[in-house]
Order: sequence, then structure tokens, then C-alpha cells
Amino acid sequence: MAKSEKINFSTPSGFPEFLPGEKRLEVYLLDTIRRVFESYGFTPIETPAVERLEVLQAKGNQGDNIIYGINPILPPNRQAEKEKAGESGSEARALKFDQTVPLAAYIARHLNDLNFPFARYQMDVVFRGERAKDGRFRQFRQCDIDVVGRRELSLLYDAQMPAIITEIFTAINIGDFLIRINNRKILTGFFQSVGIEESKIKSCIGIIDNLEKIGEAKVKQELEKEGISPEQTQKIIEFVNIKGTVDDMLDKLKHLAQIMPEAEQFNLGVTELETVITGVRNLGVPENRFCIDLSIARGLDYYTGTVYETTLLGHEALGSICSGGRYEELVGVFLGEKMPGVGISIGLTRLMSRLIKAGILNTLAPTPAQVMVVNLQTELMPLYLKVSQDLRKAGINVITSFDKRGLGKQFQLADKQGIQFCVIIGADEAAAQKSSLKDLKTGEQVEVALANLAEEVKQRLVPKG
Repeated sequence: MAKSEKINFSTPSGFPEFLPGEKRLEVYLLDTIRRVFESYGFTPIETPAVERLEVLQAKGNQGDNIIYGINPILPPNRQAEKEKAGESGSEARALKFDQTVPLAAYIARHLNDLNFPFARYQMDVVFRGERAKDGRFRQFRQCDIDVVGRRELSLLYDAQMPAIITEIFTAINIGDFLIRINNRKILTGFFQSVGIEESKIKSCIGIIDNLEKIGEAKVKQELEKEGISPEQTQKIIEFVNIKGTVDDMLDKLKHLAQIMPEAEQFNLGVTELETVITGVRNLGVPENRFCIDLSIARGLDYYTGTVYETTLLGHEALGSICSGGRYEELVGVFLGEKMPGVGISIGLTRLMSRLIKAGILNTLAPTPAQVMVVNLQTELMPLYLKVSQDLRKAGINVITSFDKRGLGKQFQLADKQGIQFCVIIGADEAAAQKSSLKDLKTGEQVEVALANLAEEVKQRLVPKG
């Protein structure tokens, strides 16, 4: 190939590609998350990567997300079919940007085949046209759970979400974290009470949601652009900055509800929040794992009630590591009936990359193999294969070295891949039905009968202490 025809094979910006140790860490995290999801009865589904554009954009579902459209690219010899292959209108298609909107369409498509409340988990890849930067990707994996009901849905499902979040992040041992809980009805009711026009409330909630990102001064500027008076702005800032223990916060909110004009929506939000908090406590979530934070709003318009954001303490710059909330109208958009839901989402690709960079998580060894059966003599390969299979039947992951090379080089290869043990069998060992087992971590080498090899390896794989 001529130099001028050199192909750029680097990954497109914002589309991650993992080395084996990183991918193995992702698989471990997925397995851990899946185990917790299923312990609460969530069932797996998968929706297509591609949805009709009108589904993704229905009733403002798109929000501020940039969607990737799908257009067919014809080979040079089929350009005459270009017009025929084009898609427009209701046939226009695009890559999904989250899991929640496709879930709504999935339920609409399979309404009569599902049982309600319908609790599902989904751990698919989604696509957004974001500006690629550190910790931000255009293709990333989301781990979502949602429960959707017909006409009504118990607030105890809202209470389960913090319990699930707590179990997941405790299991993967990422350190101290805090689940911040609020209810958007409280914010809506407060904005109504200070005289904010109904048409401006959603945009004001969106501004408040950015308080941590842009700071108080910028929030005041943004509210001013919306036509909010300085007096109203000050009341809003003071309200979202109310702090205290969970019980203190509930007491303060109840007191405000008593003295606040037009407090119906506000009072409903406080009642719902108290019900959720009671459920969270009954589910055994430790008090130091959750709080009430009135600045939590979640920017997406479809959230209507409970909202959550989870912060890793000491690493707040990472932003929310798990978020979500309750919605009332999202699924009903496609069916014309009330179908409330509640869910949470872990942006796993972003979270994993940032936790690795912060030194909170470490990548795994490049291979899952725990043992390498080294190759000393090609004519002994039948025995090496039998020993390898016997170890595998005992539940041990094994690589068999098929290429004959120096023993030192085989040890180096095993060590480089994070393999701890090497099984060494020469002619003398084969005749005696024995092997040498070398621990590459400690340098110890012991003689073991082949009949006892699997048990010996298993005992040595168990961490001491």
C-alpha cells in the first residue's frame, strides 16, 4: 500500500477500547451489579441500539442530548440506489442515547406480554454526541434498573433504589459514598410559592440542578435571564442550601409547608419524601449513606417525584456516580395511559475510567488463568493436555503452553499475564506421576503428585488470613 493510502486505524474520539485487564474489570463490575439487581427480582432485557428518531424525540425525551442519526452508506457500485436507501420522516432512525426512553417504547411494544409492576435491568451501550474529554465518552455502557406500573406504583419502589445503590457500591468497595435524595414536587411547590410562573418552573429546576457545576453566582445570573427577580432568586438559593440531618430536614420542610402559600404541591412532595425515607430506613440502609439535599433536581424534564444522585466522598469532582428518579408520563406518551416508573442508572464506562484514574479501582490481570502448564518436552504434550483438563474440571482456569521455549521465558510470560502458578512436568516427573508447582509470587516450588495437584492449587489460591 502506498504511503499516501495509509489508513488511520486509531479509535474515533470518544469511543473507548479496553485492554484485557480493563475489560476483565468491567466484566467483574457487571457481574457484581447484575447479582445485586437480580437479588431484588429485576429481570434482564435488551433493546436495539437503533430506535426510530420520533421515539427518541417524543415529547421532549431528547432533552439536551445530541443524537447520532443512522444513514446508509452505499458502496461505489451501488450509488444509483442512494435515494431508495435514504430514510426520512417516521422511518428516520438513530442510536439510542439512554436506556429509559427505549424502555418506554419496549413496554408499549410488548404491553400484553409483560407483568406489572415490570422490573427490568439493562446493561447496554448507548451513544451521545458529547464533546469527548476525560471521563466523557460518545459510546458508553449504562447499567439501569426501572420499575414501571400501570396507573399506580408504590413509593416503596423509590425506597428500594438507595438500598440497591448501597449494596452495589459496598460490594465493589469504592470507599465512602452518599446518596442524596430529593423530590421534584418540593422544588415545584416552592417555586410556585415564591411566584415563579408555571411556564418557567422546569427551566428554573434545570438551572438549580447545575448549582454544583456552575456555582451560586452563575445560577443567579441564569435565573435572572429567565426573568426571576433578585428577591425570588435569593429565596430560591436560601431554600436549596438548607442543610441538616434527615430528620431535621423533614421537620424544616413540614414547618415550611404550614406557613407557605399555595403549599399543596410542596406538601405532597414532603409527604412522598418522608414515605421514601421511612422505606429506606426499613430496608436497613445505614444513616451515613443517605441524606436529603434540596439542590438535587435531575435536569431531564421527565422526572416528576423522587430524584437521586450519589457522590463518592472525598472525590466529589467525579460528579454523580449513580442517579435517577421517578417519572409519571414517560411510558404513557406511547400508550395514552398513566404508567408511573422509577429507576436509577450507573454510567459504568465513565465511572470505571475515572475510578481507575483516581486510584480507587485497579485493573485486573490480563488473563483469568490461574495456572500455566509449561512445556518442557513436546512429546509430553498428551500429558500436559490431560493435566490441564483435570485442573479445569476442578474449577481452575488454565493456560497450556503449546510453544516450546526456555523455562525462564515461560515463567516470564506467565508472570506478565498475572498467572501465579506454573506446573512443571519433565520426563522424570511424568514417569513418577508427579509435578513441580512453582508459585511465581513467592518463588516457592514444591513437588506434588498429579493426583493431588488440583487440590494443592485450590488450597494455595485461597487467600490466607
